[in-house]
Amino acid sequence: MPLAIIPPMPYKVAVLPGDGIGPEVIDEAVKVLKASGSEIEFEHGLLGGSAYDEVGTPLPAETVETCHDADAVLMGAVGGPKWDKIEPASMRPEIGGLLAIRRELGLYANIRPAKTLRPLIHASPLKEGRNMMDLVVVRELTGGIYFGEPRHRAADGSRAVDSCVYTRAEIERITLRAFEIARKRRSFVTHVDKANVLETSRLWREVVDELSTKNPDISVHHMLVDNCAMQLIRDPGQFDVILTENMFGDILSDEASMITGSLGLLPSASLGEPKSGRVFGLYEPVHGSAPDIAGQGKANPLAAILSAAMMLRFSFGEEEQADRIECAVESALSEGLRTADIFEAHTRLVSTSEMGDAIVAKMV
Repeated sequence: MPLAIIPPMPYKVAVLPGDGIGPEVIDEAVKVLKASGSEIEFEHGLLGGSAYDEVGTPLPAETVETCHDADAVLMGAVGGPKWDKIEPASMRPEIGGLLAIRRELGLYANIRPAKTLRPLIHASPLKEGRNMMDLVVVRELTGGIYFGEPRHRAADGSRAVDSCVYTRAEIERITLRAFEIARKRRSFVTHVDKANVLETSRLWREVVDELSTKNPDISVHHMLVDNCAMQLIRDPGQFDVILTENMFGDILSDEASMITGSLGLLPSASLGEPKSGRVFGLYEPVHGSAPDIAGQGKANPLAAILSAAMMLRFSFGEEEQADRIECAVESALSEGLRTADIFEAHTRLVSTSEMGDAIVAKMV
């Protein structure tokens, strides 16, 4: 009797819609994932300001459990002015929700690709002909000044302290991840630091140099962060993989995103160690929660949709399905479909859900 062919188990994805426009754009990403043909089970959870309002904490224990049980996490932006003055600050959505879940899940590598799409070349603030780029920012995500201790503020408000702390092990693992990504691209890594001033940056440079000698197939160049910020404007095409620490990566990746034409276009992946033979990751758009346009159908869902494509590629190895989504996005843009943030003359304005529907239609 022939052996029965056992179909693969569905992927389990935890969906955390977040705040503001988060639920709207994540709905479209889920819509596209359902149309991709991949077998996925979705389980929703609370995170951020919406979680704080409902259960009194930005990161409920049930959400943590849901994420640990999943193969990957799809998340919308969190926070907004409504929750900016919550005390203690550790209960604010960005700190007690976003930063906390990254640490809880061990997500140490933030991967942010920034690529100029030809249909949107005129949306770039740079001069035409000098604004084409295709780079990836690899940002260390669980160390540095965002997590450093001690941190405190004087009771009278006269003084505040934040500490930037890095260990050799933290730097080694993110550097090796950057090298892995560079090998699949153009094998060129620009390490960005402030080694002329900061002791942590000098440690970074030392470790990166040590690992570079052990990985001679990767070309490594050091650049100070202020120079990198200028070079991204002057000639973004010179970069392949940018490797940097937490705060510098946060700032530089947002700068790179605007060169593409809109923050609403940029996806990201936050990766941890392999889990059950797969790369566990949290996938989210780079943009914020934009509460001023929430619920109006104006939000651009493309960053969330492209984040879903990154999930298929990095966590599930579904290269073909990821390519289909990315091609569908570029096809929709080539036909002139635009949400409000990238709308221009001679293009057609569509809503958040209409853009999602268009991507699904082009995947058939």
